[in-house]
Amino acid sequence: MAGILDTVDQRTQLVGENRLELLLFRLQRGSLFALNVFKIQEVQTMPKLTSMPHSHPHIVGVTHARGRTIPVIDLGAAIGLGPLEDRTNCNIIISEYNMTIQAFLVKSVDRIVNMNWEEIMPPPKGAGRSHYLTAITKLDGNLVEVIDVEKVLQEVSPYNTRVNPELLDQELVNQAQGVEILAVDDSSVGLSQVKETVQQLGVKLICASDGAMALRMLKKWADEGINVHKKLAMVITDAEMPEMDGYRLTREIRDDPRLKDLFVVLHTSLSGSFNKAMVDKVGCNGFLSKFEPDKLAITVQERLKDYLQEYPQ
Repeated sequence: MAGILDTVDQRTQLVGENRLELLLFRLQRGSLFALNVFKIQEVQTMPKLTSMPHSHPHIVGVTHARGRTIPVIDLGAAIGLGPLEDRTNCNIIISEYNMTIQAFLVKSVDRIVNMNWEEIMPPPKGAGRSHYLTAITKLDGNLVEVIDVEKVLQEVSPYNTRVNPELLDQELVNQAQGVEILAVDDSSVGLSQVKETVQQLGVKLICASDGAMALRMLKKWADEGINVHKKLAMVITDAEMPEMDGYRLTREIRDDPRLKDLFVVLHTSLSGSFNKAMVDKVGCNGFLSKFEPDKLAITVQERLKDYLQEYPQ
């Protein structure tokens, strides 16, 4: 299973079709967990690890692969299941999130499945590990829990959300007070990052936790006769989300005459080279990697300049 993602072409076939591939694995006996294959570079049998003094308790060591040193995170410990005591015959999943490479220690890897995002549901609120889940689904009668890796990584290595003050156009910030932006993300960490960043620009954020919810909001406003292009300066959407992903959301927006000219930016932890290839395919206006507040602020300010020219406040 080492070559999970061999070419961009293989990855792009599902884009815009509201489909995804999940890698299923176990952290302990019993429960099945999953990660989106798009974010996985490689699966290995448990390598020899080198200890890393003074590291976070969930980092069990580092390994060397692909010409670089990669930290290995005990994923079970990170989501509250406790550390993996027996590491014999285990696996590590090497993944890329937000342009960083890390590996997750798991008990065993099961298989890859191809699913429709409509089969992926948000986790029930207040249900135990839902704190570390972005979604759940069922496969062959078994519950599969999709882990919120962004939250795990935030706890291991906290993200910065402060914008460099030198990048802020204060006159623009003053003009943009109260301007609304729609942010769509199934990760609470992802939404918080966007909120904390754009609030420094004086912008008001409206939030949706998946593409289907966002599309319902947009269509409801349009049905009520609201000029959605005037109401929203832009839409910032994650790529992978339950029920409807960001690619499908963008396609649905472009297919609705009342919404088609909305400014849509894909904001995702998926790899940059992949998403840049997808922007034109689904009609996004741009792409940003997550957890880069300066780049997000620059993009939002550039959009605000055009928006405020068309709709002065």
